[in-house]
Amino acid sequence: MANFPILCATGAAVLLAACVSQQKYDASVQKNVELEQEYQQLNQAMSAEVASKNMHIARLQDAIKVTVNSELLFPSGGWEMPVAAKASITKIATILAPHQTMKIRVGGYTDSTPIGPGLLKNGVTTNLILSQKRADNVMQFMIWQGVKPHLVSALGFGEADPVASNDSPAGRAQNRRVELTVMKLGQ
Repeated sequence: MANFPILCATGAAVLLAACVSQQKYDASVQKNVELEQEYQQLNQAMSAEVASKNMHIARLQDAIKVTVNSELLFPSGGWEMPVAAKASITKIATILAPHQTMKIRVGGYTDSTPIGPGLLKNGVTTNLILSQKRADNVMQFMIWQGVKPHLVSALGFGEADPVASNDSPAGRAQNRRVELTVMKLGQ
């Protein structure tokens, strides 16, 4: 009988821990449902861009990754988006903005081609700076389209993390990209 209070206290602690774990589990399930809904909406709305290989949408474990071919978004060596690129980003923002509860990270990438004289005149001395300018431009445009500013960020990666060889024009084109990663809060 002397150990009964200790057993009761231990049992209560275990039960309490189980309740918290169930709440965390339920929250996780709900966030995954929301993420899956966003993924389905993006896939459906962006089907033409995906079919034309201008965009790729992937469902990751805890995120959605939308990869946009930089040739669609930016002229070579530039960071200003043409009208067609704005139309594609507008479609994405229109889906994400109205009920946005998830973070969006805009990641900019370049190929390994050295910076040319035209960019140097504009203060762009590295591919890292160019990729950051591209990511910032997409982020600002998404905010202008209604994406919540406190839930979006931009990060330039330069020529890091290539998805293809930089030895061919086709490979370099694949490496010049912007990735939008939609993830749950807290990640």
